[in-house]
Order: sequence, then C-alpha cells, then structure tokens
Amino acid sequence: MTGLTHIDEAGAARMVDVGGKAVTAREAIASGRITMSAEAAAAIGAGTAKKGDVLAVARVAGIMAAKRTSDL
Repeated sequence: MTGLTHIDEAGAARMVDVGGKAVTAREAIASGRITMSAEAAAAIGAGTAKKGDVLAVARVAGIMAAKRTSDL
C-alpha cells in the first residue's frame, strides 16, 4: 500500500494510537490566494471596508483556528 500508518489496506482512514510518541515541536506554513477588485483591496488596506476591519477579523480567525488544531 502507501506505507501510511493512518490508512488501512482498503484505503480508508483509521485511528492510530500515538500515545507512546514523544512530544515534539512542529511548525506548518500555509499559503493561499484570493481575487478581488482593486476597490475592495484599497478599502481593506485603508481599513474603510463597509463591514469593518477585515484584517483584524482575519487575524483573530487565524489565532482561533490555530488554538483548535489539537481538536483535529
């Protein structure tokens, strides 16, 4: 098969006991891309978007998501 411990012979995901593994520091880097009008980008950059401070909301959402990664 693939050699992945979390995939069974049929290709289905399965639970694996990781209780005996040592605690390690890990880091992940993500990237993305969005498309918007020049007017929307200018409003976000200036902090004048109709719905408020878009970048502040995005920062808070990112922090909240990072705090919940252990729930995955």
